[in-house]
Amino acid sequence: MTQTAVALSQDARAAVAEALNQAVAETAITTMLAQNFHWNVTGMAFGPLHDLFQKIYEDHFVAQDDLAERIKALNAHAEGTLAGMIARSKVAEHDGHASAEEMIKVMQEAQETLAATLAGAGALAASHGDTLTEDLCIARGQEHEKFAWFLRSHLA
Repeated sequence: MTQTAVALSQDARAAVAEALNQAVAETAITTMLAQNFHWNVTGMAFGPLHDLFQKIYEDHFVAQDDLAERIKALNAHAEGTLAGMIARSKVAEHDGHASAEEMIKVMQEAQETLAATLAGAGALAASHGDTLTEDLCIARGQEHEKFAWFLRSHLA
């Protein structure tokens, strides 16, 4: 049965919010990766990669807010500290000292991790009848898969 956030049980809201907090953490770390790579990319592909990394971090900055607002709609706490996000994230920070090819690979892996995290969060939401969160996770997961494809295309 499809339910709105307020109609979900407390346990369901807590479980879905935890999955979304994982997605927020990974989105935040990936946002910073993209901005770091945007600042530090060099080489023959500077222009297109500089632009792509900017497109990614701008997209992800908005996505963090969308995900966090859904957590709040579930009447849960949205993780807002960098330390908490770093500790929770399956995406690791990077110091930005890398070739353009390494930056692409790191960013591609981050996008794939995010897509998988969101697919899992969406499936969890669906299992509780939370189609609104499921829809948000599907839409975000599709964006991350698209970015992963864009990045892979630079390596072909």
